Amino acid sequence: MKGFKNIKAYVKAKGIITTDIGVENGKISAIGTNIGITESLPYSAGQVVLPGFIDEHIHGAAGFDAMDGTEEALSAISKALVKEGTTAFLATTMTQSKENITRALENVKSCMKNHNGGAKIMGVHLEGPFISEKHIGAQPLKYLKDPDVDFFNELNAASGNNIRLITLAPEERGADALIKAAVHSGTTVSAGHTDAGVEQIEEGIKAGLSCVTHTYNAMRGLHHRQIGTVGAAMIFDELYSELILDLIHVSAPAAKLLIKNKPKDKIILITDAMRAKSLADGISELGGQTVIVKNGEARLSDGTLAGSVLKMNDAIKNAVLKCGINFTDAVDFATINPANNLGLKGYGEIKVGNAADFTVIDGEFNVCATVVNGKTEYKA
Repeated sequence: MKGFKNIKAYVKAKGIITTDIGVENGKISAIGTNIGITESLPYSAGQVVLPGFIDEHIHGAAGFDAMDGTEEALSAISKALVKEGTTAFLATTMTQSKENITRALENVKSCMKNHNGGAKIMGVHLEGPFISEKHIGAQPLKYLKDPDVDFFNELNAASGNNIRLITLAPEERGADALIKAAVHSGTTVSAGHTDAGVEQIEEGIKAGLSCVTHTYNAMRGLHHRQIGTVGAAMIFDELYSELILDLIHVSAPAAKLLIKNKPKDKIILITDAMRAKSLADGISELGGQTVIVKNGEARLSDGTLAGSVLKMNDAIKNAVLKCGINFTDAVDFATINPANNLGLKGYGEIKVGNAADFTVIDGEFNVCATVVNGKTEYKA
């Protein structure tokens, strides 16, 4: 049997333990001692085996973007992500023309059927076009649309009903109907690029809203008389909160404030990375807009942040070293929490019967190996 022998591993509810982990047919088949491992997966002393990271919000990497709508693009992104320990992700779209979004979704549908290595594509995160002009961020203004159930259903059909997450502005006309329709179809709904106040978020929750997209960024901020979307994210425990923890989009104190005011199982680390991730500084592109990448920051020519070049292992490192988060809690932020938010059964923790997706890191948070479905997809 293939697996890890006599290793340190993070097993939920037990913490970091010394154990063996057996793998058969792409699943975790056994956890314990002397379980008959005959073929070892990569591991060295001083390392720890973690559940594979799940990035529910990533646009691109290695010079490619999910909106490119090609198999080459998604394959390159998948193979780049395993180098940072990500084993599963949502291909994230952006506000664009119906034709461009549809092409991207049809491509995801096709590529999900034919996994050719790297991280697994678990579906689509549809970011826009049902968002607020007031908090447009780096999304192209001319393609914004009011929430539209029929349009969403068309896009979902194009994806093969694989839209697992949608970001929208719950205060926009028609949002409640769309939230209900999306949830009915099995899609998680997140508030983002929004000017919603606490009352509108509360109404959204009643309709099925359950998440907040890149909390703090592109939304109404916290004020002592109007707590805005940010305040609503903090007071409604049922809401998951995404966080881009590159210390650029959100400062360490702001991250600490959010984490302190949320249940630990409701924080989700994301990268929101764009195509410039894994490349040298220089000129890049997002949705037809020029992006300048310098010193780890990706901005439009007017200075607007345009996604990140963050790697997931660095997000966890920042959570631990800059925000004082317990190591295993930080790992949960990138594994079991997004799995639960998206309804991904069999993912996010090292457990018998779950997918054999693992990330092996060292004491410096470097990714040493990444295993997907029991196969080593990356080894440093």
